[in-house]
Parts: sequence; C-alpha cells; structure tokens
Amino acid sequence: MMRCFHVIDLANARAAATALLVLVWLLLSGQAYGHAFAPSLLEIREIAPDEALVRWKQPAIRVSGSGLSPILPPGCHELGKHSVRTEDTGIVETWKIACPGGLVGQTVRVDGIADSRADVLLRLVLGDERSVRHVLTADAPSFVVPEREGKLDVLASYGRIGIEHILTGFDHLLFVLGLVLLVGGGRRLVWTVTAFTLGHSVTLALAVLGLVHVPQQPIEAGIALSIYVLAVQLGPYRPRGASLMTRLPWLMAGAFGLLHGLGFAGALAEVGLPNGEIPLALFSFNVGIELGQLVFVGVVLLASRGLCALPLRWPTPVVYVPAYAMGSLAVFWFLQRVTASLAGIVL
Repeated sequence: MMRCFHVIDLANARAAATALLVLVWLLLSGQAYGHAFAPSLLEIREIAPDEALVRWKQPAIRVSGSGLSPILPPGCHELGKHSVRTEDTGIVETWKIACPGGLVGQTVRVDGIADSRADVLLRLVLGDERSVRHVLTADAPSFVVPEREGKLDVLASYGRIGIEHILTGFDHLLFVLGLVLLVGGGRRLVWTVTAFTLGHSVTLALAVLGLVHVPQQPIEAGIALSIYVLAVQLGPYRPRGASLMTRLPWLMAGAFGLLHGLGFAGALAEVGLPNGEIPLALFSFNVGIELGQLVFVGVVLLASRGLCALPLRWPTPVVYVPAYAMGSLAVFWFLQRVTASLAGIVL
C-alpha cells in the first residue's frame, strides 16, 4: 500500500517516525503503565429486601489529582464500616447500604469521571438475580436503574466497553503497532491483523464461557513478553535469514492473539456478563475491540501517509528508535507485572 512501510528498505525511516509519534502518544496517555488506567467498577448487589452490598474497585495506579466518588441513591444510607483490600491491580472497597424500596427507579452517580481519564463500569444485581450493566462517562455520570435491560442496551453497553478497553489497553495497541511496522501495508497487513483478531477472539470466548481458566497476572506478563519478541524483530540485531515471524507473520500474530485474548477475557470477567444475554454481550464486546483496533491502525496508516508527503530526509538510525522504545516498555511492563505477581504470592 505504501512504500513507507516497506521494512526491507531501512534507509526510509518515515514509518519509524510514525511509530515514534504513536509511542509518544501512548506514553503521554498511559504513563507507561499498560492497563493502569482501566475503568473503575462500581457494583451494587441486593442481598436482602431493602439492603445491598456495594463493591467499589479502582486501579491501584491512578491519574494524579483524580478522585472518583460514588454517589448512592437518595434515601440510601450506609450500614457499618468500609472494608478495603488490594485485589490484583486494583483497590477494592466494600460496604453495606440500606435502600428502602429497592434499587429499581433509583439514580446512581459517580463524580470526578472527567479527571480520572477513564469511564466507570456500573454493575447492578437486583434481588431477583436480574443484572444490569452500564457505562458511566464524563458526559453522562448518572444512571437510573431500569426494570429490565433490553438487548439494544446490552449491545451498546458492551460494545462501548470493548472500545474503551482496547483504546486504553496501551500494551495491546503497542503490539498492533509492531505488527504494522513488521509487515507493512496491503494484503499482508490485512491477513496479519485478521489472524491476530481470530486468535484473541477464540481464547476470549473460551475463557469467558468458563472452558479455559488461567490466572490473569501471568497472562499480563506474557503479553508484555510478546511485545518484546516483536520489538526484537524490528531491531537491527536479527538472526541471519528470515525468521518465522517475518516469513509467516499471520501465524505468529494468531498465536500471540491467543495470549492477548486471555487478557481481554480478564477485563470482561471483571465487568461480568448479563444473565440470558451472554452470547450477545460477548459478541458486542469483541466487536467493540475490533472497531477500536481498526481505528488505531487507520490512524497509524494516515499518519505515515502524511509523513511520506513531507519533503524530509530522515536519518537511517531513526528506523530503530521504535524497536528500542517498544522493547524498553515491554521489559518494564514484564518486570512490573512479574513483581506484582510475586508480591501477591508472598502476601
């Protein structure tokens, strides 16, 4: 599609400049913490008539100066003390509330969403085991609990959650960026990205349906390692001859996609699935991920096209800057996640 993505011509470093711009965006957006700024989760579960259990989970690493605050329905009041604990990469606070008349028709609100740079996932489980999911945003920080959740509500909510997750999943985006740099544009890119999509779709479905059970922290460390492997392929010190990844990028993308799908499953497991609408919610979440992924690839290709049109001569060493930047971030994430996993075992 574009000679700027022809990886054999190392003298042409415009693709590397594109990648560098995207890397800077990832760093500024995510503070190099991968999934650190994943959406917060507010869960309210009715456990008895007029009584509910509140579970409020926020990422352990948050944007400086941000402060999210759940505002419970008018007329509800707290029962007892709050309990706080660390869970995976988040901090969970739980407490009981009394809500005369139940939750249906009540308004739930979260303040401070705009400053947090991430939406809030709202999960409600009513007394008759009906569940309702919704995404609270800076533009719509409140939600009125309905009698029932319709199919269109499920489709819209889980599609939005999928888009939110991939666009804030900076490690996943970095892997996709590496694939674009590795294979270039045209049909090879289409087949490679399609293989990655099929790979993570398979393991996402298997994990969400309970057919595969893998701890989340080792998966996150493995995702970081996959980025490092890809960065090595983009660097100057490659083994002689074409590697399997350069000869069959679609095969390797599909294999690594299986790993990334387990990471997506961890996010969806945190949100939960609505009773009776599991296939629809799973489909919508996956479609949301693909839409976000396609938007990202489109931005990278458009940025490269724009750089190609500029009358600039890029120095040859620039072509290796993305490889070293990706590899450094991948090592940082890997060590961070392994350390967090080991700390959890010790605790």
